[in-house]
Amino acid sequence: MTDKGSHPDLSHLLQTWPYQPGQINARRIAGRDGRDKVQVRIDLGVLQMEIDGRPDGQQPHGQASALEYQQLRLQNYAKQNGSSLGFVLSSEECSELREEAVQYYHRYVALFALRDFERVIRDTRRNLETFDLCRDFGQSELDRQVLEQFRPQVITMRCRSEAEIALHAEQPREALRALDRGLDELRAVFQEAGVAEAFETSNEVQLLRGMRDVLVPKLPSSQREELLERLRAALDAENYELAAILRDELRMLS
Repeated sequence: MTDKGSHPDLSHLLQTWPYQPGQINARRIAGRDGRDKVQVRIDLGVLQMEIDGRPDGQQPHGQASALEYQQLRLQNYAKQNGSSLGFVLSSEECSELREEAVQYYHRYVALFALRDFERVIRDTRRNLETFDLCRDFGQSELDRQVLEQFRPQVITMRCRSEAEIALHAEQPREALRALDRGLDELRAVFQEAGVAEAFETSNEVQLLRGMRDVLVPKLPSSQREELLERLRAALDAENYELAAILRDELRMLS
């Protein structure tokens, strides 16, 4: 039987940091080990995560993360066999990768609320690498496809962070480019999934377009020629969705 007196009561912590429904209640603290942590207040307690490395601080299989372990396995397999053909992730390995990705999801959502956009980009990129690995090498169809439903959300979070960094640097053009890249990437995702018609009504697409609508008036009129060049390039590439967006931009600059 565990000695009840050996474990701290968290009541004081929870009372001094009340839970607020509908909000991401996150904060950054200095850990006793000298490393910063991210804490998130949830309804029944507090989540605490490492700010760098794997959120739970573990090193599965002696590597920084399960993802890095599997990437190393893949790299070694390809060296030994001349290609990655035949490399397979078991259902148990895919499950481990998915569980790890959930940790990074919790952290990048908290980091976004804290406006630590560089780390959001880092964590979203690595989760997309997890999605790619499971999609390409998962043993079962379920293992290959189950994470794909979350790909648009992760892409959107990454692009929003890229745009926020550009805006903080007073570079609205670069922010616009980040959003355009995100829209192009989302379009490709929906097309590859065979649901291209869902692109227009996607929540993620509407969110990125909403950011663009706010951004366009901030562009100086001297950028009209650049927009015209981008419009011509979009038409040449038969990217009519981007062309329509750029036309709207030009009208707003007129």
